Amino acid sequence: MKQLILLALVFSANSVFSQKLDSVQYSINGQSFTGFYAKPEKLSKKTKTVLIVHEWWGLNDYIKARALQIAKEGNIAFCVDMYGTGKVAANPKDAQALAMPFYTDPQFSYDRFMAGYDKAMAIPGADSSRAIAIGYCFGGSVVLNAAKMGAPLDAVVSFHGGLAGIPVDKSKLKAAVLVCNGAADSFVPETDIVEFKKQMTEAGADFTFINYADATHAFTNPHSTETGKKFSMPISYNAAADKQSWIDFNEFMKEKVK
Repeated sequence: MKQLILLALVFSANSVFSQKLDSVQYSINGQSFTGFYAKPEKLSKKTKTVLIVHEWWGLNDYIKARALQIAKEGNIAFCVDMYGTGKVAANPKDAQALAMPFYTDPQFSYDRFMAGYDKAMAIPGADSSRAIAIGYCFGGSVVLNAAKMGAPLDAVVSFHGGLAGIPVDKSKLKAAVLVCNGAADSFVPETDIVEFKKQMTEAGADFTFINYADATHAFTNPHSTETGKKFSMPISYNAAADKQSWIDFNEFMKEKVK
């Protein structure tokens, strides 16, 4: 319940962002990007750095709320900007146009992610030996592929992300992997799940796959039910799955990243 109250507070009060979120500007091939980060009040040797990759809508308030939540729990959080400064989609057509280049060109996606990673590691107190990347929907696909391509991460977590990414290369995949999947997610077919598990098992990867009952795509986002109705999309918020997946993420992070 505290988690849900925090999210509601952040979504309804943009002033919270200005008080607790800092921004960092960077450029890639002449294009400007803006990342956002939040830090806990006190840093310690156990403080972890968590990179967050947004949904296909872009770096919006939902992802910023997650950053504040992570910082409140004692870790540094950095929102990676995959699209460029101010690029946020207002409808599925625009979101698809923004996201498609990343699905079709894994190296392009990896390079964008790593630019954000470099900025995150420049934050005072950030520790590359305790680095985690989490992603939502589109962002889940991004972090899984980044890990498969050898990104220097200790762990990655995908929340309702796509699984039909690049093949697993056991010589490059070093991160422990957690997939938080909605059991009723029509965007992630059973064939993709079977193939993903098969590849990860054959590669000897350290991975955990959790299905959440009755959870559809975008089950962690409190706005997804409204968005689903607006655009006739099979997505909805599931409070129980949201809460449990966050617990599972924190337990996984504590276990895998010392």
